[in-house]
Amino acid sequence: MTETDLRTHAEEIHDQFSDRLDLTVEEVEERLGTLVDEYQVPVNEARRSVTNTYLDDAGMDRDDLMGGGGNDEKEIQDIDTAEEWIDITAKVVELWDATSDAVAQVGLLGDETGTVKFTKWSKSDLPELEEGTVYSLRNVVTDEYEGRFSVKLNRTTTIEALDEDIEVGDDSVEVEGALVDIQSGSGLIKRCPEEDCTRVLQNGRCSEHGEVEGEFDLRIKGVLDDGDSVHEVIFDQEATENLTGIPLEEAKEMAMDALDTSVVADEMREKTLGRYYRVTGPTLGRYVLANETEQLTDAVDPEAALIKARSI
Repeated sequence: MTETDLRTHAEEIHDQFSDRLDLTVEEVEERLGTLVDEYQVPVNEARRSVTNTYLDDAGMDRDDLMGGGGNDEKEIQDIDTAEEWIDITAKVVELWDATSDAVAQVGLLGDETGTVKFTKWSKSDLPELEEGTVYSLRNVVTDEYEGRFSVKLNRTTTIEALDEDIEVGDDSVEVEGALVDIQSGSGLIKRCPEEDCTRVLQNGRCSEHGEVEGEFDLRIKGVLDDGDSVHEVIFDQEATENLTGIPLEEAKEMAMDALDTSVVADEMREKTLGRYYRVTGPTLGRYVLANETEQLTDAVDPEAALIKARSI
C-alpha cells in the first residue's frame, strides 16, 4: 500500500463526510495509516472500520451514505457475505435468553428459504420483536461465525411489523461417513474479544482490530467420507465438546500443561478419527454446520476407515 493509495482512500472517505463532520483529509489518512501500518489491517478492512466510525460520529445511517439508494432485499439463503448492509423480510421463529447486557434480544429469523440468527444490540434502542410476527427489517448488517451467517440489528435499522405469515423453510441436510481428517485451524483457538467481532486470531492478531488478547474457543473442521464423496463439516464449541468429550476448560488446561495448543487438536484426532458419524445441519458453501451428530460405529483404524468408505 503506497502513500498515494492511502491518500486516495482518505480523500474518498473525507468527501463522504465533509458536509457532516469537521475533519480533514490528513486526519482520515492518519486513522487509516494507524490501522494499516501499525496493526497490519488489510486496507479494505481499515477503510470499512474508519467509515463505520464516522457513520456513528455523524449520526448517519447506511442510506445516507449510499445517497438514499437503499439496500438489496435478500432471502435468507442468499446471505453469503459478512459486513453487508441488506434488507430482509422474515418471521421471528424463536427468541433466546441474552447472555450479555450489550444484547437486547437474540434469536432466530426465518423465511421460505431457511433461518438465520439475529442479534439486536441494547444501545440500538429499537422496539421489541415478538415471536411469530413477520417483520420488514431495513439496514441490518450481516456477520459470520464458524461458517454460520447472522444478521445484526443496530441503531440505523428500521423495523416494521407486517400483517402476514411466512412458512419458514428447512435448510438442513444430513450427511454421514468416516471422519478421515481434522483440518488445520481445529482444536483450541482464540477469537477477537471486541464486541461484534468473532474473527479467529492469526498469530495473536485480528484482521480488523490488530493485536488483541483473544478469547479461547473450540472448533473442529472435519472431513467425512462416505465412499462416493467427501463432506466438509464444521463443529462449533458445543458440538466439538459433545463429539470429543473435551470441554473448553479441560482443553485450556491441556494446552497450559504442554505449553502448546496443538496437543488439543492431537487429542481430538485420537478420539474421533476413524469413526463413522451422521451429521445434520445447514449448509454454507462447501461446509455442513453440525447441529446434530450421531456416532454410527466404534473406533477403527483411520486409514482402514478411509479404505472402507472408498469401497462402499
